[in-house]
Amino acid sequence: MTTEQWKLGGDLAVARVGYGTMKLTGWPRGDRPDRETALGVLRRAVELGVNHLDTSYYYARDGVSANELIREALHPYPDDLVIVTKVGALVEGSDIDSPATGKTGLTADNLRRGVEANLRSLGLDRLDVVNLRLGDVGGTGAPDLAGPLETLLALRDEGLIRHLGISNVTADVVAEARGIAPISCVQNLYNVSRRDDDALVDACAEAGIAYVPFFPVGGFQPVTAAHLDSVAARHGATVPQVALAWLLARSPNILLIPGTGSLAHLEENIAAGSIELTAEDLAELG
Repeated sequence: MTTEQWKLGGDLAVARVGYGTMKLTGWPRGDRPDRETALGVLRRAVELGVNHLDTSYYYARDGVSANELIREALHPYPDDLVIVTKVGALVEGSDIDSPATGKTGLTADNLRRGVEANLRSLGLDRLDVVNLRLGDVGGTGAPDLAGPLETLLALRDEGLIRHLGISNVTADVVAEARGIAPISCVQNLYNVSRRDDDALVDACAEAGIAYVPFFPVGGFQPVTAAHLDSVAARHGATVPQVALAWLLARSPNILLIPGTGSLAHLEENIAAGSIELTAEDLAELG
């Protein structure tokens, strides 16, 4: 695993290879591991040096909650563990299938409810980082960005939140958000075959803001960039490992949170941090 770190918010040192917990629950769809395997994946991740977990109270399905799994597996938490949560338009995980009018999580009351639900289910008094996820009510922005951010700033001032981030946003929304609140991280769709955010990655790096790509190996649609197979063969690696290594090489502010419900895949993902792509590799991947 790479020993490189990034300081989220300027003070929370995290390894650049972290772990995303969504797949432990099967939310919003798909298979999930049994409970003991899920707990084992979380414990093994920390054993292997992961100290950045991505989660949310609404990562839950059929009674299986990511936050509750984290708490059972790891509480009392290691001193250096950074847990990044999120709130947004969804009040509950089941709201993912609701029409836009049913996604009311961006109101002041429901944002507070989401923050408190994360605190309660994780067993914490303060959340390290809370991402405000936008765009789930149609479009890529929010009708009122200032309102939700100001609500979260007030919760930060109460001592419930340490740092703020934003997710699923355009570059214009990032610029607007930075005019309202300090932003520690941006979480967007980005990978070796989906590079729409190239300019935003660079802008975040220049501003000292972490960029955290979701679906780093393609999510529900595996990455298909040209030449991945040949580069993987040269390194004796898998295609997903090369896709992760490319992200690490792309910019020092990129932090990875690949998710899996498999111990074997977890170890493969973390091992990707040790793959050093050559100039030839990077040129071939474009």
